[in-house]
Amino acid sequence: MHHAPVPGTPCRADLPPAPFVDGFGRRVSYLRLSVTDRCDLRCTYCMAETMTFRPKRELLSLEELARLSALFIRHGVRKLRITGGEPLVRRDVMDLFGDLSRHLRSGALHELTLTTNGTLLARHAGALAACGVRRVNVSLDTLDPARYRAITRRGDIRMVLAGIEAAREAGLKVKINALASRGAFESEVDDLIRFAHRRGMDLTLIEEMPLGDTGLDRRASVLSLRELQADLASRWTLAPERAGTGGPARYLRVAETGGMLGLISPLSCNFCALCNRVRVSCDGRLFTCMGEEGSVDLRAPLRRSEGAALQAIRQAIRAKPERHRFDLARMAEPAVARHMSALGG
Repeated sequence: MHHAPVPGTPCRADLPPAPFVDGFGRRVSYLRLSVTDRCDLRCTYCMAETMTFRPKRELLSLEELARLSALFIRHGVRKLRITGGEPLVRRDVMDLFGDLSRHLRSGALHELTLTTNGTLLARHAGALAACGVRRVNVSLDTLDPARYRAITRRGDIRMVLAGIEAAREAGLKVKINALASRGAFESEVDDLIRFAHRRGMDLTLIEEMPLGDTGLDRRASVLSLRELQADLASRWTLAPERAGTGGPARYLRVAETGGMLGLISPLSCNFCALCNRVRVSCDGRLFTCMGEEGSVDLRAPLRRSEGAALQAIRQAIRAKPERHRFDLARMAEPAVARHMSALGG
């Protein structure tokens, strides 16, 4: 079907599609695509114990997710991360990975990856590798089975550890993500560093963000990574590293292990100036900033035509805010009502 050209886009077939650029000149090259808001865990910092999820009829189909991804890739997205909720709980999600892998083979997409809690990774690691996935991020906040179950409200750490090993055996590079928090975590972080680095895995520590009402007071749990880094420096030799993956993390090399330690500090260290990413929820809403409530519906335009979807994307990205509004001093109330699980972080 032929669609009329979208205003502001080139009409000549020999011109490459114009990239997505926001009002501050930042080029969007990274899409985080949520395929579900559901999860088999209920992590205390991410979700309420009792959650209301989107009705399945409201979700984008796998075919629509693939079409929308192709549209973003055609206009300059080079890194695509599949998220949830927990992405691997979505039925037939591997069909989507299979479809997206063609963009890797053509060279249009440079990296296809996912963030997962790891509980289903053992089942899918080989298929992910076969689809061209080279890296996965696995969320793991503790190595203590009892504390893991308490944090996740239901999880079995043995499933996650088996998933990590299956991913490594499949040739996937694994990075561990851990949420930094006051209390037991501060005495366990050294063990997480050793666990990751002995297996050739990077470890990234993340500050808690005030997203959604989880039923807990974040003022008691939030831990500034500036403070944690100073504490770690009393025991480890930490040297800044320039190497990164294009995301918001600052990296340190740990001399004693040779491994990399990433720090994502949205509260104590704003990283918005170089933001190159946008997020799409499983029901087709485009979020240009994780720290803002505002979003734009892409589901209805996509179902009309790709031209209509492209116009909606361009308008939303032009209005992308300069920075988020998270504030370490204002953790008593959520900065936005949306839970972290809605966009996968």
